[in-house]
Amino acid sequence: MAERDYIDDVTADDLTVDGSSVDTSLGAQQVALPSAEGSEGAVALDLDRVIHERVRLGIVSALAVNGTLSFGDLKAILGLTDGNLAAHARRLEEAGYLFCTKTGDGRAPRTDYALTEKGRRELQAYLDHMEALIRWMRPDLERAAL
Repeated sequence: MAERDYIDDVTADDLTVDGSSVDTSLGAQQVALPSAEGSEGAVALDLDRVIHERVRLGIVSALAVNGTLSFGDLKAILGLTDGNLAAHARRLEEAGYLFCTKTGDGRAPRTDYALTEKGRRELQAYLDHMEALIRWMRPDLERAAL
């Protein structure tokens, strides 16, 4: 496996995705500078724990594709219980990644969810990070298979 240099002095100001600063305050932390061939000195960040969790990644992915979804739609798409969906949606809302709108629909209340701009930006940063890790690891995996 390629040797890695570790760093601890990178700040959020040093990190950008598509020209926008990456918010590292909610779990993404700087940990390694890949030195593998073709890495172009890209900084590898610790994964964003808010999004990386399987259910929350499903929620933000579904909202990125669909725009706005109701609580019931998200529950059906992801196969979650009411409590599980509510807890994960609350965590995403607290992090500023999504917002919910509650309305009265006859006698039954309706809760709709949508990503915030920050949520879209952080999802894109997470996906970019995962793609960079895959590109970085692929040569090592191919060499190991030989």
